[in-house]
Amino acid sequence: MTRSGCPLLVCTIMEKTQILLTNDDGIQSPGLWAAAEALSALGFVTVAAPREQSSGMGRSLPGASDGIIRPETLVVHGQAWTVYAVGGSPAQAVLHAILEIMPQPPDLIVSGINYGENIGTGVTVSGTVGAAMEGAALGYKALAVSLETHQRYHLTYSRDIDFSVAAQYTAYFARMLLDKKFPEDVHLLKVEVPSEATVTTGWELSRLTRQRYYEPLRPERISWDVPATVGYREAVRLEDEPSDTDASVLRTKKRVAVTPLSLDLTARVDLLALDKMMRG
Repeated sequence: MTRSGCPLLVCTIMEKTQILLTNDDGIQSPGLWAAAEALSALGFVTVAAPREQSSGMGRSLPGASDGIIRPETLVVHGQAWTVYAVGGSPAQAVLHAILEIMPQPPDLIVSGINYGENIGTGVTVSGTVGAAMEGAALGYKALAVSLETHQRYHLTYSRDIDFSVAAQYTAYFARMLLDKKFPEDVHLLKVEVPSEATVTTGWELSRLTRQRYYEPLRPERISWDVPATVGYREAVRLEDEPSDTDASVLRTKKRVAVTPLSLDLTARVDLLALDKMMRG
């Protein structure tokens, strides 16, 4: 016990940089644990993630979520971690962590590392980006990281995927967010790491492509009474894609695509001119 009456372990934790780590693939994801290990060099990492696979949930806050929080112990490279499995969406995991789990507000919120890239207009579908957006909306620095993978791995916990390089980039941009003051309209950073990236792969700032990266597929069933889900497949066309988009930087240039995102979704138009057109 310290002089202030604060337990020594608690005081030590609170003196460190506080990082909240979450994802949308679920608490058992190897990508989550690769990020946790890399981020632990920067501060104390609290891991709170959905209990179940929660890809594609965006920033949703489903009323049907039970909100049950279950502390679990996982061993990562010989080190035991106490983590928190949350019965809810990625965004809800962020809220429960901030409001109930963490001893003090986080200095940074990190979401990832995701199985599969989150490109273009699909960012509003992504639970990885949605969790970071929820944190950013509360005023915290936020980072969403995804690793390019084949579609067959998107909903798996496959050990065939090597997250080590993506984890190093996660720590790199996490430190950048902690150390630097970003412009007011940069609410979060979205980072896409190429599947074949190495520690020497460069990174480049990008904007969101306006193409739809994945297109929906009609469910295959003979009757509406049969359970089925809408599928998806890659639809992006890279031939004429501008060189400064996240799709082009990741897929054509094979570089890490870093996109600054704003929560302000207002169309970038002259509002007075638009008002005149609408009233004319």
